[in-house]
Amino acid sequence: MKIKPLVSFLAAAFAAPAVLASPSGVVISQLYGGGGNVFASDYVELHNAGSAPVNLSGWSIQYASATGNGNFANNGITTLTGTLQPGQFYLVQLKTSTNGTALPAPDVLGSTSTDWSATNGKVILAKTTSGLACNGGSNICTAAQLAQIEDLVGYGNANFFEGAAAPAVSGSTALFRTASGCTDSNNNANDFTTGTPAPRNSSSPFVSCGGGGGGGSNAAIVPSCPDVSAVAGTASSFTVSATDADSRVTAASVIGSLPNGVVLGSFSAASVAGSAATQQFDLSNSLAAGSYTLGLKWDNNDAQTASCSFKLSVAGLTPIPAIQGRGSRSPIEGQTVTTSGVVTKLVNNGFYLQDPVGDGDPTTSDAIFVFTSTAPAVALGQKIRLSGTVTEYNTGAAGNADTAAHTVTQLTSPSGITVLGSGFSVTPVEVDLATLPADGLEAYEGMVVTLRGPLTAQQNYFLGRYGQVTLAAGGRVYTPTNVLRPGPDALALKADNLRRSILLDDGSSAQNPNPAPYIGADNTLRAGDTIGSITGVIDYGLATSSNTGLAMYKIQPLDVAGVSFDRTNPRVATPQVSGGNVRIASANVLNFFTSFTDGGFVAGSAGCSLGGATSTSNCRGADNLTEFNRQIAKTVAELSALNADVVGLMEIQNNGDTTVGYLVNQLNAAMGSGTYAVVPKPAQGTGSDAIRVAMIYKPGKLTLNGASLSDPDAINNRPPLAQGFTLPNGEKFAVVVNHFKSKGSCPSGASDPDADDGLQGCWNARRVDQANRLKSFLGTVKSTAGTDNVVLLGDFNAYAKEDPIDALTSDGGIVDMVAAFDPLDYSYVFDGASGRLDHGFATAALAPKVVYATSWHINADEPSFIDYNTEFKVFGGSTTGSPDFWTPTPYRASDHDPMVMGLSLLKTISAAAGSPVVGTPGDDVIESGVGAKVITGGGGRDQFVYASMLSAGDVITDFKPGIDTLVLTRLLASLGITSADPLASGHVTCSTSAAGAVINIDADGRSGPMRPRPLLQLRNVACAAVTASSFKF
Repeated sequence: MKIKPLVSFLAAAFAAPAVLASPSGVVISQLYGGGGNVFASDYVELHNAGSAPVNLSGWSIQYASATGNGNFANNGITTLTGTLQPGQFYLVQLKTSTNGTALPAPDVLGSTSTDWSATNGKVILAKTTSGLACNGGSNICTAAQLAQIEDLVGYGNANFFEGAAAPAVSGSTALFRTASGCTDSNNNANDFTTGTPAPRNSSSPFVSCGGGGGGGSNAAIVPSCPDVSAVAGTASSFTVSATDADSRVTAASVIGSLPNGVVLGSFSAASVAGSAATQQFDLSNSLAAGSYTLGLKWDNNDAQTASCSFKLSVAGLTPIPAIQGRGSRSPIEGQTVTTSGVVTKLVNNGFYLQDPVGDGDPTTSDAIFVFTSTAPAVALGQKIRLSGTVTEYNTGAAGNADTAAHTVTQLTSPSGITVLGSGFSVTPVEVDLATLPADGLEAYEGMVVTLRGPLTAQQNYFLGRYGQVTLAAGGRVYTPTNVLRPGPDALALKADNLRRSILLDDGSSAQNPNPAPYIGADNTLRAGDTIGSITGVIDYGLATSSNTGLAMYKIQPLDVAGVSFDRTNPRVATPQVSGGNVRIASANVLNFFTSFTDGGFVAGSAGCSLGGATSTSNCRGADNLTEFNRQIAKTVAELSALNADVVGLMEIQNNGDTTVGYLVNQLNAAMGSGTYAVVPKPAQGTGSDAIRVAMIYKPGKLTLNGASLSDPDAINNRPPLAQGFTLPNGEKFAVVVNHFKSKGSCPSGASDPDADDGLQGCWNARRVDQANRLKSFLGTVKSTAGTDNVVLLGDFNAYAKEDPIDALTSDGGIVDMVAAFDPLDYSYVFDGASGRLDHGFATAALAPKVVYATSWHINADEPSFIDYNTEFKVFGGSTTGSPDFWTPTPYRASDHDPMVMGLSLLKTISAAAGSPVVGTPGDDVIESGVGAKVITGGGGRDQFVYASMLSAGDVITDFKPGIDTLVLTRLLASLGITSADPLASGHVTCSTSAAGAVINIDADGRSGPMRPRPLLQLRNVACAAVTASSFKF
């Protein structure tokens, strides 16, 4: 239309914003705000629809949101330069993304500070470089501001436009001024249409409009044929287009020939002048990788022609095995590749993709993890093609040697995900961890495998927190220094442990899963439980909560809910021990504090002492009364079931006898008044640490022998506690409770003798010094207690073959009694390996009298999240977290198993003929000599020993069936009696007399001719009460 001065419409401008045709003829001919989709950048295209050159210096492009309150001046201003000839185009590149095709060379790089809407907005071509402080909607432009607007395009739901708004666009469409930029009817709705983005720059063919922007004649055909990319082996298609401002483009034909695998597809002629004609190209899956130049000729209904050429780049697929390579890192790390495979497993931040055929090379993995950062938009069983950047991901800290050496090969920034089909699967590869070489799982990274079983659960500490369990082939994994002295052999075992181990994960990086995976009967999964086999994908990552800690290969099951363990290591309700007349135990009570971290307390006062300073931050146990009530219920259940005569306690609050006294009161409430008493605090003190060792005992069975002792030497941060005891039979023994320096909190200097040596942990030299000091202290204990019978127990923070234990036992004066009964016993599980930190030693004098020594496996094998703590659990109104499986049972009362030891401290009495023989109030062994005697055993559990019939005629006045025992082993042997059951065979019989039961010996049994001979009489005892339990044969 005829160009009119904008200022003549001032009156209308305020009533209904109006901007008329461009006075200069320069118009906005194309807009695209979908950068990152078809093209990488947003852009504005200008066109000189006039008949004279126009100098753009001092002009600018400005943007405002469709309906917002922001002005044009609030957004980035793009200033223009240069002179635009009649019919020439001008391309302004704006904000750029990493995705999409690059624009043709722009004539100016515009502002990147504004995110243009891909659908709705307002754009002006302004004859000023100053931002206009209006937006035409909520802030109406003044006449002076309108006079600065050379052209305006409002699109979508914009509230400022010429006539009516142009249509909305999208990430895949651009806004085109019709007639190749020549139409300017003063109405955006009429002048613009949408289509595939086709940016033109100053080098593009000129399109003359024949005058001042109101239309033109004999305009040229303008092709749009951008370069195209495709992937070999995959059928696809693409489209190019052409327009003519005053004619219809009606045909297209190939210039030259097409490569094999490329054919012309459907053609769509332009419907009206100025609209686009399109030509489709179809690519078959036989098209070879390479670069091809294609040419196309266009015809219109004015007998005009135009041509275009463009490049078709066909990339070859990179097979997944070629991406993985044979080493731990990809040989093409950092490159962007296109590959395909079957989706085998989804996780919350990506998915696993596997080549279902593979390359036949057992040293290269056929699968890879695709990192999407958010929930993936693919489905299991889909066969897909995608592009991504090959990346090596370190799952730990930068300084973590394990994770740095075992980076996970991934595809990141995935794009172009194309579904090629569905319903596919891959066949799992069977893998045997028992025979796989070190790092052998690298060749299966990301692949679906079936691990051959049985596999044994090792560490379940992180089961509730992260859904992880450590497994191993070949049975339980033992801490190397629990079975071998530190050195090359132990290091080799450490490596072999890792070789045959794997971490069972739950396929999610979410914390505190609910429901908790892999839980079985009694809401537990115990270390030592087994599974026959498991199918999943191989991964690698941290096995602890520390990003500098242990890392290992993982398996992510295809079906987490279907993983079920066999309870091959069942719970045992009480220690399975018998014999002896004294039971001694040690128990780490897991920071048992009666003062809480929240400032509350049930005994003592608020705050806890450490190094002489008192603060709630020094309290290490329960956070509050609720947690404490749960803790003490488990602790009382544990100690009640141990039912020991003496118990050494570790990790109890160091506040005199206050906390240990509270514990004893709770025990007595459960077991009966007076069952236990506290060994008093020693005069030498209990150290300055926040925790101490303590001791409790049964006063109804034992008497304290001398004062309690401790060793305040500076080497002992938690001084040992010793106490002597006397049995009713007069036998004596002493107990020393210990808690050596822990393996954690390493000193800072690498050359420090207490630094981590790779096997024995930190502070090993300190623990050796503590062991040597303990041996010196032992002399004081013996002299004070008046006995060489000493038990040393507690948490020594050293495994069975480490230097501190060797220092204690190497000279033979102290004997490792637990090892004597079971060298593979354990009390603690750390980093998936079982070992014994909690020991039971005896002096050489006492060792022959120890009848059992073992750990009761109620804690170390149990998952930590069944303990008393309430954090990270669904508890107290919290609706998130792992399930709360706490019960008032002994299981997971602590993280260490208790140790229990039995002593046989019997009083031996020789009974000769003549005067009556009387035993002690305690447990006696009364050996009957020649001749008849009257014997009174006294209290306790007595044993009456007979070696020959020369002792016949004895009368036992107080035999207690079921408690006392007749020991006839040597007597029967002297007569040649070898029957497995002398009662059944009639070699030993019972007959009734007026005074009580008479025990008879028949040398040839019930079937022989010899008559039974009386051995002894049990006064006031009936034969019916004399059962097999009354004898030892």
